[in-house]
Amino acid sequence: MKILSKYPTLATISLHIGIYIVGIILLFASQSLLNDYHLRILNNILIFVILAVSYNLINGVTGQLSLEPNGFVAIGAYISAIMLLDFEAKTAMYQLSDPHPFVLAIHTPLLVALLCSGIVAALIAIILSFPVFRVRGDYLAIVTLGFGFIIKILAINQPEWTNGAIGLNEIPSTENVMLSLKEAFSFLLNAQILPEFLKTPLNFIYQKSFESGDITILFWSGIFAIIAVILILQIVYSKYGRAMKAIRDDEDAAIAMGINTFQIKIFAFSVSAFLEGIGGGLLAIWLTTISPNLFGFELTFQLLIIIVLGGLGSTSGAILGTILVIGGGEFLRFLDQPLIFGDKDFGSYPGLRMVFFSVILLLIMLFAREGIMGKKEIWEFKIPKKITQFLFKKADNA
Repeated sequence: MKILSKYPTLATISLHIGIYIVGIILLFASQSLLNDYHLRILNNILIFVILAVSYNLINGVTGQLSLEPNGFVAIGAYISAIMLLDFEAKTAMYQLSDPHPFVLAIHTPLLVALLCSGIVAALIAIILSFPVFRVRGDYLAIVTLGFGFIIKILAINQPEWTNGAIGLNEIPSTENVMLSLKEAFSFLLNAQILPEFLKTPLNFIYQKSFESGDITILFWSGIFAIIAVILILQIVYSKYGRAMKAIRDDEDAAIAMGINTFQIKIFAFSVSAFLEGIGGGLLAIWLTTISPNLFGFELTFQLLIIIVLGGLGSTSGAILGTILVIGGGEFLRFLDQPLIFGDKDFGSYPGLRMVFFSVILLLIMLFAREGIMGKKEIWEFKIPKKITQFLFKKADNA
């Protein structure tokens, strides 16, 4: 402990490694404890956590009303799909036009495809920043909204690259790296490293995870969700994060203080686009099929609801908003089924789930004008004295 306190960088690295290890164990445990339906919901939540925290960086932390995430998600999805599909699959799939030679030539592993998706999205964001950030406020929203429509139109009208309106399907979700991971997991269990009390639960997780099916998508969604959250928090609590908050509160005052607002906005925009590109790639792999209609403004609007509900500027609020919107929408799905109370059948009302969900969102926003978390993180809230006194009394009595 003295070594960690003396070297804060070492303490941070140790904390991150510990979070990754716990996250990986939880991902394997979820494969063992949850059924396929709940795993799909969990995977969807993890992907939208990546999209929400990255969108919150530019929109909530930096205060730039950007409506572009559907465009970057589409870029990431199409790049990952094209890079993962092999030559034979592309030749048989492209019907509206012969695939471009570059499309046929490129084929990479999953991790490379995801990273390329993020890098290309970030590069496009940097290029787009020069005209986009010449305006502010509502004008910025209109310009970025137009970018999302342009990407969708290009996806429809460039069949040699995207297969046009038909889209791409049968996107592979398997990865050889899982075999290496299985071997490493097996070596860890057989080696005389772990204490005995850990071997039994880890062995159970190992058997259930690898025998029940492929967990590649859930694994990568969880890993990138952890990386995205930690990366965003590191940025928010750095000097760049303080500059972003200064731009959000008063851009003219930030300029007067000597902050290069243009560079800070480009940085926030490119980081957000990078993670949105990766999230789009994961979304394409999870769905196994994509088309231009999937990346309409509805996707941007859903992400906007998530970050506003959780609290603009709060990373933990974005995570909480994702759980409530994505998980809550699935939890209320029983309302679309026939309603039976006692012996009386009230019939089915398709769409009733969304009505209840909208009312819940409306009530939350009426009583929490700045979102559930506001601009704070969950660890910044102080525990009320009455609760602490109650807990201490219980501990003393015990």
